[in-house]
Amino acid sequence: MQAGWVYHSPFSQIANRIFAATFKDRSPFIVPRSAFPVHCSRGTERTATVKRRPLNVERDQNMKREPRITLPIKKPAKVDKLEPQWRSWIWYFLLTLLVLWGWQELANQVQFRTISYSQFKTYLAQREVAEALVKQDEIDGRIVPRAEHERKNTPAEHGSPTASPEATQQPPAEATPFFFRTERIEDPGLVNELQAAGVQYGAARPGFISQFLLSWVLPIALMVLLWNLLARRIGGAGQSLLAIGKSRARLVADRDTGVTFDDVAGCDEAKFELQEVVHFLKNPKEYEEVGARIPKGVLLVGPPGTGKTLLARAVAGQAQVPFFSISGSDFVEMFVGVGAARVRDLFQQAKEHAPCIIFIDELDAIGRQRGVHVGAVNDEREQTLNALLVEMDGFEPNTGVILLAATNRPEVLDRALLRPGRFDRQVIVDAPDLEGREAILKVHSKNKHLASDVSLRRIAAATAGFSGADLANVLNEAALLTARRHASQIAQNDLEEAIEKVIAGPERKSRRLSDAEKRRVACHEVGHALIAAYSLHADPVHKISIVPRGRAALGYTLQLPIEEQFLLTRTELLERIRGLLGGRAAEEVVFGEVSTGAQNDLERATALARQMVAMYGMSERLGLSSCAQRQPMFLNSSESQIQRDCSEQTAREIDEEVRKLLALAYDQAKEILSTHRDELERVTAKLIEHEAMDGKTFYRLVGRDEPAIGVGDREVVTSDLKEVNQHAG
Repeated sequence: MQAGWVYHSPFSQIANRIFAATFKDRSPFIVPRSAFPVHCSRGTERTATVKRRPLNVERDQNMKREPRITLPIKKPAKVDKLEPQWRSWIWYFLLTLLVLWGWQELANQVQFRTISYSQFKTYLAQREVAEALVKQDEIDGRIVPRAEHERKNTPAEHGSPTASPEATQQPPAEATPFFFRTERIEDPGLVNELQAAGVQYGAARPGFISQFLLSWVLPIALMVLLWNLLARRIGGAGQSLLAIGKSRARLVADRDTGVTFDDVAGCDEAKFELQEVVHFLKNPKEYEEVGARIPKGVLLVGPPGTGKTLLARAVAGQAQVPFFSISGSDFVEMFVGVGAARVRDLFQQAKEHAPCIIFIDELDAIGRQRGVHVGAVNDEREQTLNALLVEMDGFEPNTGVILLAATNRPEVLDRALLRPGRFDRQVIVDAPDLEGREAILKVHSKNKHLASDVSLRRIAAATAGFSGADLANVLNEAALLTARRHASQIAQNDLEEAIEKVIAGPERKSRRLSDAEKRRVACHEVGHALIAAYSLHADPVHKISIVPRGRAALGYTLQLPIEEQFLLTRTELLERIRGLLGGRAAEEVVFGEVSTGAQNDLERATALARQMVAMYGMSERLGLSSCAQRQPMFLNSSESQIQRDCSEQTAREIDEEVRKLLALAYDQAKEILSTHRDELERVTAKLIEHEAMDGKTFYRLVGRDEPAIGVGDREVVTSDLKEVNQHAG
């Protein structure tokens, strides 16, 4: 029997033996050299044997070499050269300590059986506890169960605390010795009981690894983690404030855009100009031999939706050079000088990757004319513009950087920005013509299942004035209509319905019209169609409908042009005015009074007549004088942008001439409709019955042949119209 506290118990000796057997001939804190692929010494020896060439020879060869840039360009990772190598050893050391601690805890959990303190006292009373190791929070040891007859012959010690009721609890019978573990409870007489029972007992301090990890490593790790989180939060806000002058341009690789010049249609001239720039970057020697220099800037100008940004994406997909993309609004901030700093940072990055291309979308956000507005915002924009002007063509040459910009507000740009040397080329990206619209439809219909009877030529003719974005929207709406009716292919009717939906809005079948209103709307629309049918230069009727669409349209008459037309004569303009007034004339002829349904027709007819008189010089009274100016704006090209440029007396004469032209066209429309009153009634009744009518049915009811799209078939109705026009005039 041993009395007192023993610090080196047999269990600690057993643990030390297991530890020594497990890690024999190797230390757990020493990692083999092969685990770390560090070959600094070998590399040094290898490079030391290489014969170095003279510095001048290498510099001359590097100057002769042409720079080769392979996308995608990745910035080299930031390497901390001052970072010592012992930091990695610290992490491996801590990881090893954690693994050892976990191994010891797991081994102890598997080897020892957890029992309650009352069972421990019962085993102790029966003298079955052979060894005990008293720790700070628990008691470990070994129990050797005795036979049943030996338990009964064991004398009870009444003077000891084991005579308590807890000691009378019989533990489950065990046949083999086992190691136990129990929670330590404050028991002052425990040492006396162990001594009386003849137990080999001792005490143990907490393990070094456990105490080190729990007392030092874990608190320090938590503090470091908390400090890093706080530093990132505070540092993120500080960094965003300090990096406010950094450029937000995005470096685009060729595979990131997914668009090439093959995906762009309807703007062949603009595509050719940009293809030449890309070819210059790929093969500069062909142009340098004849003394040509690469343009510094290309400005894409056009209405919204015509494909300016798509062309820029195609340039990024075709050019094998770095491509920086940024919006003009990214330079504008509330702090004065931030935009200029971002411009300088952008060009600095571009010069590091030269040759390269910079694309600025919505250039009008920073390129507005200076000195127009008053205020702090103007100061910020002027500083940004000044920085852009200097970077594009300043004192220092800007070689190898091409600026590609897009805008739909060229009239507000500063003149210094548009001069040669900064933007050498201005490419107009206008709405496509008939051939361009057909090509755009073919591009956007590649991934769509079209029926065999679909005519993209007819759809292109029906969408005069549509941009590329509008045509893509038409095809998408047609695909949605096809999916709505659970079909597998897009039919011609789906495309035509999509055009009507884009032009006039969706159908509003929930808006119910009375029979009287429906008859008036039908008569109004048939009046437009009859005037078009009996006019020599009017576009053929494609469809008539009295189904309400959009917000205010109760009906509509859709006319498709026969061919592309870029000039209009005085007779053609008068026929257009007459066609606009045909609906109101039909209401007066049939019902004897007019309604408010002709409001939009009157607005358009008046604006067209005013342009004839004030801008086109088509009035004998005013002669050839131009009395109005149209604002060159791409965003809003409506008639309301015409400004008067004449005296009050001339303006009064213009109003009289406009009134005269409208009265003449209105009288001619009423004359035509009165002559063909029976056809007006017949077509109106048919339209009320079916609510919609195509062009083929309309021309059959009026006894005319339907003109073919794209064929100049105007001579068919020429002889029939001469008498009507003369009588109406």
